Amino acid sequence: MTIGDKLRNSDRAALWHPFTQHALWDEEQFPVIVSGEGVYLFDADGRRYLDGVSSLWVNVHGHRRPEIDAAIVAQLGRVAHSTFLGLSHPPGIELAQRLLAVAPAGLTRVFFSDDGSTAMEAAIKMALSAASRRDPRRTRFVRLVNAYHGDTVGAVSAGGIDLFHQAYRPLLFPTIAVPAPYCYRCHLTDGREPACADGSGCLAGLEAALDEYGGEVAAVVIEPRVQGAAGMLTQPPGFVAGVRELCDRFGALMIADEVAVGFGRTGEMFACGGEGVTPDLMAVGKGLSGGYLPIAATLAREDIFNEFLGVHHQDRTFFHGHSYTANPLACAAALASLDLFERDRTLENVRRRAEQAAAGLKRFRGLPRVGDLRQAGLMIGIELVRDRETKELFPAEEMIGRKAALAARARGVIIRPLGDVVVLMPPLCIGAEELAELLDAAYGAIAEACPP
Repeated sequence: MTIGDKLRNSDRAALWHPFTQHALWDEEQFPVIVSGEGVYLFDADGRRYLDGVSSLWVNVHGHRRPEIDAAIVAQLGRVAHSTFLGLSHPPGIELAQRLLAVAPAGLTRVFFSDDGSTAMEAAIKMALSAASRRDPRRTRFVRLVNAYHGDTVGAVSAGGIDLFHQAYRPLLFPTIAVPAPYCYRCHLTDGREPACADGSGCLAGLEAALDEYGGEVAAVVIEPRVQGAAGMLTQPPGFVAGVRELCDRFGALMIADEVAVGFGRTGEMFACGGEGVTPDLMAVGKGLSGGYLPIAATLAREDIFNEFLGVHHQDRTFFHGHSYTANPLACAAALASLDLFERDRTLENVRRRAEQAAAGLKRFRGLPRVGDLRQAGLMIGIELVRDRETKELFPAEEMIGRKAALAARARGVIIRPLGDVVVLMPPLCIGAEELAELLDAAYGAIAEACPP
């Protein structure tokens, strides 16, 4: 029995993995990752894998970056953690200043938390308190169909992927769902009526909802530019700006979930900034620390912050927080990551590699089971269908996306599908040869998993 086999047996006996069906997991020869270098991961059996999903969309500059390693070690020589409740520390102060310097203009306050879901929880609570204090009627939230904002209760309430969320509906607060762009299928994602292919029909749906409920709406919640967990559903140019305009017209706050799309994934530092939009509240996470340590943040406008000012007996304090808020080690990693964005010209590399990916994806259209190719920067979704002409889906029991992921793994590439959408989201530091390797492996894996 190999070291890898022993570790897999111990894993099966003790662990419960996220988003994992263990009836299938127990049959898998899954990799046990023991080290990383650049865009590659290495398992206990000595195999090398290209990290084709950035370790779940978090890794930015590659694994074992000496600059980030050194920043964490240096901070360890000072203090590993100190509460942010009633105290402060230099890494947290500096990181807040650096974040505001690169965020869309008009965001002035940073509230740190643990991960993207908790950043969204904070944003939802801030929006509810601020909006209802201005107008007690404003207590409702508008969300996009097929939204995903995390797995805590408030974030799930603002979500809309039944596969993930339906079981928890008894726990959730009600929201107003409006259509989201899904141009490939050219109908609203709830299937009720046709929509135009450029997404303007989806803005019409939001406008209609705000026209009906506008006086009751605290905030509109969106993932700008790309709905990630929905299957890399890209939004047409102008959609985000259109949401901002409608929020302003109807007096609703705008919450932008930039947890997945932020920190360069789309080729812009933040997706909202690519359309010149400043939301009222913006959640960030994942790539914030470069993919090293858990940390997230909610950025707010000053007028939102001011709604929580008052004397003690007024109870206007934001009663929300976390034990590890602004963990100094994570802040140090994040500061080093922001330095690397500048030094390595990371956004320039993303744009170059995005052009390379767009060219390389053209040949995927020759595969008969590839229905749609969606891309925003280095966020790529390849939708697999049983019938290209009718856009018929594969039966769920065939698990085509999973088969493609396993075929890619056999080719030395780690990918994780969303249903039957093959997702490619490599570290932003990926080079030309490494990206070609990723595309070649994905092409071969799709051809193997769903032959003509």
